[in-house]
Amino acid sequence: MKKNVVGMLALSAMAFAMGSAFAQETAKAAPEMTAAEKEQAKKIYFERCAGCHGVLRKGATGKNLEPHWTKKDKDGNVTEGGTLKLGQQRLEKIIGYGTDGGMVNFDDILTKEELTLMAKYIQNTPDVPPEYSFKDTMDSWKVMVPVDKRPTKQMNKYNLKNMFSVTLRDTGEVALIDGDTKEIRSIVKTGYAVHISRLSASGRYVYVIGRDGRLSLIDLWMEQPAVVAEVKIGFDARSVDTSKFKGFEDKYAVAGSYWPPQYVIMDGDTLKPRKVVSTRGMTVDGEYHPEPRVASIVASFTKPEWVINIKETGQILLVDYSDIENLKTTTIGSAKFLHDGGWDASKRYFLVAANASNKIAAVDTKTGKLAALVDVAKIPHPGRGANFTHPKFGPVWTTGHLGADVLTLISTPSDKKSDAKFKEYNWKVVQEVKHVPGNLFVKTHPKSKHLWADSPQNPEKELAESVAIWDVADLSKPVKVINVAKDSGLPVTKATRRAVHPEYSADGKEVWISLWGGKTDQSAIVVYDDATLTLKKVITDPKMITPTGKFNVFNTQHDIY
Repeated sequence: MKKNVVGMLALSAMAFAMGSAFAQETAKAAPEMTAAEKEQAKKIYFERCAGCHGVLRKGATGKNLEPHWTKKDKDGNVTEGGTLKLGQQRLEKIIGYGTDGGMVNFDDILTKEELTLMAKYIQNTPDVPPEYSFKDTMDSWKVMVPVDKRPTKQMNKYNLKNMFSVTLRDTGEVALIDGDTKEIRSIVKTGYAVHISRLSASGRYVYVIGRDGRLSLIDLWMEQPAVVAEVKIGFDARSVDTSKFKGFEDKYAVAGSYWPPQYVIMDGDTLKPRKVVSTRGMTVDGEYHPEPRVASIVASFTKPEWVINIKETGQILLVDYSDIENLKTTTIGSAKFLHDGGWDASKRYFLVAANASNKIAAVDTKTGKLAALVDVAKIPHPGRGANFTHPKFGPVWTTGHLGADVLTLISTPSDKKSDAKFKEYNWKVVQEVKHVPGNLFVKTHPKSKHLWADSPQNPEKELAESVAIWDVADLSKPVKVINVAKDSGLPVTKATRRAVHPEYSADGKEVWISLWGGKTDQSAIVVYDDATLTLKKVITDPKMITPTGKFNVFNTQHDIY
């Protein structure tokens, strides 16, 4: 890992070092750790664990990891109210081998010593990190290339519509790969473990947000696309989007933070911070929560609004950006632990997974109300989901699951007269398609007849390295299961190379799969012909280190999935 990434992570980890006298007293019964061990553990927790379990370890997608669950008490008892406490040995096994509920095994990611260290760490009381103010945000803001110094037209000859923004997770970089030639056009230094790339309405700018809270703005029009502005919005972040409604194209950007729990509104072309808004408040159950993290954000197509999903509270915010000085927000209660989601085919309804509640919430952005709350299988994780027309049930939106062996199809409304006959199915689960647990992403394309699903969180190596494909006209069984690791031609290793995040080319003819290896293993992107389901190209390079998410410019710009 490069020095500046290590520095940023160290700073973020050090920020977790604040604790109360009460916390120190409670920690006395926990396993002892040296200061150096705590710093090492904080860094690992930030990188690998906080996303699912929370900075304060209160749980969301992952289980609550506060000491009253993780450590045995002073008398050595292992039950509390009939619930099994974990303790050192059991924790080491869970962290090492993973769980059927969707937690990945870390025995090929962490050393034995690190597994022991992390089991000790989560038996100690969580440290409370500091806040991050508007002033802190402003102080971090940098403009490398002012707007008046940028090109007024595209200066390169790349087909930008078919460019892919690829996260190189562990190096804190994004690779811009030409979808036509499969060549790496630029590797751009960004924040650590970029979670998502989003496009401006015009398709010119790429916004990438890292797990360390660093937001980078990439200008694709430059002769060599590069970062032209950046800002740090917090210590931990996941989500970003732009203003897309007519008259507001490229005007604003908004990014959401996991810690502190807040979102930041910025100027779209410079990332100059304009407003910081806290998301702390009451859950849908009426309880106060100190860490309601901003999960997914999308820009509405029907109004000048962002749909901002607040994980722990289960509140969906419709934020009107037409007047950011007098901000108006509609708050819609749904279900706790909101995570990721995507638009239905009409782009009127946004569907988001309340994953630890095993529900999908649907918001009608035209009326500004909750359209439905649909019960689904364990821990839905749709990514953006997948839209297609089912031969029996009409338009459907699809999610996979981390904790269940199915893909779930939900009927979605349509204004087309030809779809009126499907109205009776709307907002119902119309079919469950057999898959395997550990799925993160499903994907299809309007020009494709196939539905692709990965399973990178499955504890079985072969399943984690494979993807399954169905014909949407017949979902009775996969038409093919592909072992992407074998197709890559890379040397076989003991460690798992996870096949993750299918992404279509702009024309819908290719599907790109990341083969996510360890930091010291060669990784790759494996490209398939969608019509024939055959291998087309393996993109590999010494600089291709831990690729994960891939975002096609045209598909991301227009929310095509």
